[in-house]
Amino acid sequence: MSQPAKTSPRASSAPDVPESAAGTRAAAQRLKMRRELATAAMELFATKGYEATTVDEIAATAGVARRTFFRHFRSKEEAIFPDHDDTLTRAEAVLDVAPAHEHPLDTVCRGIKEVMKMYAASPSVSVERYRLTREVPALREREIASVARYERLFTRYLLAHFDETDHHDGNDDPLLAEVAASAVVTAHNHVLRRWLRAGGQGDVETQLDHAFAIVRKTFGSGIGAGRTAGATAPPVPAAVRTEGEVLVAVARTDAPLDEVMRTIEEALRNK
Repeated sequence: MSQPAKTSPRASSAPDVPESAAGTRAAAQRLKMRRELATAAMELFATKGYEATTVDEIAATAGVARRTFFRHFRSKEEAIFPDHDDTLTRAEAVLDVAPAHEHPLDTVCRGIKEVMKMYAASPSVSVERYRLTREVPALREREIASVARYERLFTRYLLAHFDETDHHDGNDDPLLAEVAASAVVTAHNHVLRRWLRAGGQGDVETQLDHAFAIVRKTFGSGIGAGRTAGATAPPVPAAVRTEGEVLVAVARTDAPLDEVMRTIEEALRNK
């Protein structure tokens, strides 16, 4: 009689490591190293000055080799912004999983909150970095380049909902979408700078929500409102019909709620 195959205790006791978990750990280690290099760079910039600080000194202060520095950053001015790549990925993830009923502008506002969370996670570091960017033109230019990446991401998202080439009389959606994306980024940056100048004090999330409410009120209700009956999307905000004792309303998922309710109330009054 054949004996059952024996399983190696070593093999059976070794747990399977999900690929996603391994990837998460690698990403966390990468971010940890980037932050350590950023801390070293900021310390040296503050004590020696930006121009006098070398990449070799930053690497040595962080306890790594020069080649390790260049695996994470392309230049020393990039080194004080360790979280922007990961934050951009998180913001993009917010857009990717947005619920169908959410207004695109609200989705963009939620996405850019990931940027504010990055700054608010370490107020003292953010305040010091802000001071450095005010003093060093090269760092300021790097910061502007980072902001431009967010603006491009949000503009692409909004324009994907409103055909960029569909410019004609009565349809200003592409224009409004692009202007709205710029307004969201500008509102975020205004609140962020005000918070940083105050030393990172205050309820920055409440301030940001207030700024976004202004942007939403100014631009949100207009996007989609100019579509004509011949356009691919149905009119905004709602079409209402009665079927016996039943009132049926059809509206776009991004239609402003107040306009939908107003249409329904008018239909009920005229019934």
